[in-house]
Formats: sequence, structure tokens, C-alpha cells
Amino acid sequence: MNDKTKFLIKKIALYTFLFTIVAWIVVPIIVSTLYAFSSKLDYYNMNMVVPVHYTTKWVRTILFTLGAWQGIKNSIAVATMTILISFSLGIPAGYSIAKFIFPGRDAVKLSIIALRMFPIPVMAIPLVVLYIRLHLIDTLFGVALAHTAMALPFVVLITSSIFAGVSKELEEAAMVFGLDRFRSFLKITLPLALPGLAAAAMFTFVMSWNEVFIASILTLRNRTLPAQILSIMAGASGGAAPPYYKFAAAFIMTLPAMLFIFFARKYLVTMWGITLK
Repeated sequence: MNDKTKFLIKKIALYTFLFTIVAWIVVPIIVSTLYAFSSKLDYYNMNMVVPVHYTTKWVRTILFTLGAWQGIKNSIAVATMTILISFSLGIPAGYSIAKFIFPGRDAVKLSIIALRMFPIPVMAIPLVVLYIRLHLIDTLFGVALAHTAMALPFVVLITSSIFAGVSKELEEAAMVFGLDRFRSFLKITLPLALPGLAAAAMFTFVMSWNEVFIASILTLRNRTLPAQILSIMAGASGGAAPPYYKFAAAFIMTLPAMLFIFFARKYLVTMWGITLK
């Protein structure tokens, strides 16, 4: 077997692998989108793969009749608060880890990663008891605090990698010209790191948007979209929602996250480019 044949086989194998990964992700999205708007007759027609008659009834029912629209607003509020709290704590921590050498820095990094090693279901009952005592149960702010605990380790690690990619000589030059460290951070480091921070914000938003377990156990009336969808699917028709409602719910859940990723893709590339330096 010559080198040209080996190269061709490797190329075919690579394209096959990439096609499989893309199909694994894209096909469920296409199917859920088609059947979210499919008419009931087309859905139950065994001889029809792609529906030809469409309706918005299932999506409108979940959004406006069953309360998913309020869940969307709650999810946006919780995700926004999660970003604000995570960045208020994570940016100073990430900057300190990236720019300063201090005793125990590696231990701090390890402890940050260790925060993600405890399974959330194990902490569910103590968390609910704590929230009841603090009067945070069934509040959006309480859910945002819980999501912050999940997102903060990633925010610290990502921001520290981003700040490490910004040359400290630029800050030193700014301080030579009269700026203190805080103002040099605001005027020099922060603008250079802004694309990566925007990508980290998108990552935090999507993580908060998709989280369902914590939102389900900490809320009853003020539920986020995933918790609301779970409640709708469990409570419809005696615990078994019709399949076309499930497809509509999947479409409602995936569309916002896809839109965020679409608009943030250039920032994601920038973030990973800075991280790899």
C-alpha cells in the first residue's frame, strides 16, 4: 500500500468520523423541529417520514397555555444574574491566578476544580434545608446562586487562561505612564480580554439555561424553562404527554441555546485561541 492510498484512507476515515459526529448532533435537532410543527395526522401516519402538514398549535400550547413562556422569562433572569455574580467573583479570582505568584496557587486551582467533583443529587436535601432557612426557596435569586456555584469554577479557570494570554508588559507600560494597577486593568487588560470574556459569559448563560435538577428541587412556582418543561411533561395526560408535545418542548428548549451559540461562535473561537497560547 503506497503513501497516496494511505492518505486517501485516512482522509475517508476522518470525513466519515466528522460526518457521524455532525449527524449525531444535527439529525435530532431536525427531527424535533419537523415534528414540533407536524399535524397530528401526519405524525401518526406510519407511511410518512417527513410531515407535509404543519401547525403551531403544540408550540403555542406549551408556551402560552401551559406556562413555558413565563419559564423562558425566568430562565433569562436567572442566567443574567448567574453571569453577573459569577463574573463579579470569577474575574478578580482569574486575574489573580493569572498575574500573581503566591503560595498555594496550584492548591487554589485544584480546589476550584474539586468543587465540581461532588454529585449534585447528594447535596439536594441539605441544599433545600439551607434555602428554607435562608428564605431563598422558590426564588429566582436562590436558583441564580446555585447556578453560580456550578459555573464559578469554569469562569475562574477560563478567565485565568484568558488573562494569562494578555501580556503583562502592556500593564507595566501603562503603570509607567501613571496608571495604577486597577486603571491599567480597566483600560488595557479588560478590553483585550473582552472577546474571551464574552464567550465565557455565553458559556455561563447556556449552562444556566440548560440546568434542570437544581431548578426543579428549589422552585415550585418560579420555575425556569427546563424545570417548567419537565413539570409540563410529567403532568400532562396523567404523566404521559403526547409525543408531538415532547417534540415541541424539545424545539422550545434547543432553539434559544442554538441562537446564542450562533451569535457567539466568533467569540468562542477567540476564547479558545487565547487559551491555547
